[in-house]
Amino acid sequence: MVFTQLLFLLLISYKTMQFNIRVVFITAVLAAAPALSASVTAFAGAGCTGTIVSTGSIGTGCLAFTNGGSARSWSYSGVPHSIAFYESGGGHDDCTNGAFETLGAGSGCATAPAGFNIESALVS
Repeated sequence: MVFTQLLFLLLISYKTMQFNIRVVFITAVLAAAPALSASVTAFAGAGCTGTIVSTGSIGTGCLAFTNGGSARSWSYSGVPHSIAFYESGGGHDDCTNGAFETLGAGSGCATAPAGFNIESALVS
C-alpha cells in the first residue's frame, strides 16, 4: 500500500514537472514573439542620417509607405533572413518589379540610388 502511494505521488510530481516545463517553454516563445519582427526607420538623408521620416515593423512581407511617401535611406533590425528594398515611383511601388538592393539577416542601412528614394521593403 505504501509503495502504491509513493508511486502515485511520484507520477503526480512527474506530471507537474512536465506541465511546468511546457508553461516555461510557451512563456519563452511568447516572450520572444516581439523579437521576431523586423523594425525599420526611414530617414530623409543618405546613410541613415537626417530627419526620421517614419518608423514601422513587420514579421515578414511588404512594408510600404502610404500616400506616395518615400525616404532617402532606411535602417533595419531584426530581419530574420533578408530584406529587399524597392525604389519609389511607378512600377516598383509596393515591393514589385525587382529590388534595387537585397541585404541579409540582422541589421543595417540601405540608401536608394542617386535620384531615387525608397518606397517599400520586402522582409523574409
